[in-house]
Amino acid sequence: MVSFASWSVLTVDFLIVFYLAFGGITLAALLHLVNAKWRYDVRFITVSFFSLYPLAFILLLILLWGGKTTFPWVTSIEPKPLWNNLTFLAIREIVAFIIIGILGAIFIKYQAKADKDPDSKIIFRNVALLIPFAYVLFGTMFAWDYEMTLTPYWGSSIYAMYFFVSNFGMFLAFTVTLIYFLNNSGALSKPIGDYVYNYLAQMMLGFTILWIYTFFAQYLIIWYGNLPDETGRIFHMQYGNYGGLFWTFFAMKFVFPFLMLVFPFNRHCIYSILAVAASIMIGTWLERYTWISGTSNSAHMPMTSFFDIGVTAIVFGAAFTIVRMTMKKYKLIKA
Repeated sequence: MVSFASWSVLTVDFLIVFYLAFGGITLAALLHLVNAKWRYDVRFITVSFFSLYPLAFILLLILLWGGKTTFPWVTSIEPKPLWNNLTFLAIREIVAFIIIGILGAIFIKYQAKADKDPDSKIIFRNVALLIPFAYVLFGTMFAWDYEMTLTPYWGSSIYAMYFFVSNFGMFLAFTVTLIYFLNNSGALSKPIGDYVYNYLAQMMLGFTILWIYTFFAQYLIIWYGNLPDETGRIFHMQYGNYGGLFWTFFAMKFVFPFLMLVFPFNRHCIYSILAVAASIMIGTWLERYTWISGTSNSAHMPMTSFFDIGVTAIVFGAAFTIVRMTMKKYKLIKA
């Protein structure tokens, strides 16, 4: 049987794939709502990530099937909150996936029509208004189900915001990296202007600052209250077996990105932006793993077993193939 620490790698991979899919339509919706002119350069590329949604659903089913390993509270004999119920969890997760899938499909359909049909433009705007609300509502549920409530009765009123802000920052980092490699290799059917890198860098800086705000706001309340039920989980991650991972993701998600992007010349240097993007992506993966696997007393480090490496290679290999095929299908990249 796979240990919880190794199985946590699959949980992290699922969350990353899911937020790549959901982040694509969320960014396109936000850029439309604020009337950003550069949305026309990136909107079809970002929504192509929604093709990962079926893969995310398959991973969800695997995690639910292995519920006793995915959620350690299932086998606990101690009293559990009503929220920690595997049947209820499976129902709400699957229902949420269906709702998001329908909403995303409608958004993509009407985005393609909006420029030519006035009626479609109105529908598209209304659907775009719903996307940020869905991102927050369902992001809250995912934050609770896959991270916060892994330790029963441990709670944080700001954890959900901390969770989906972190994942959206990761999506921005992934987007700028993908656009650079597609642009630089000449694969894009319609090249994207260099100014887009600066816009994405500014958003990455904004979400880096927002992430550290939510991180510190949560930490300050827990630290100031000094209640054992609340501080135990944080101190275990900081000073326990995963202490190194904790401070590593902190440096990779805040210290390095902030010190780089706070200076304007780095926000205009593509190599500086790519370095920051790589740091945020790796830091986010480590962050998710630390919060999930850190609920146990395991000393297992990620990517140190065949299961860890194999499942991650399969998931992201499949993700790469799916997105590549989708971009070819819609002629975003050359055949």
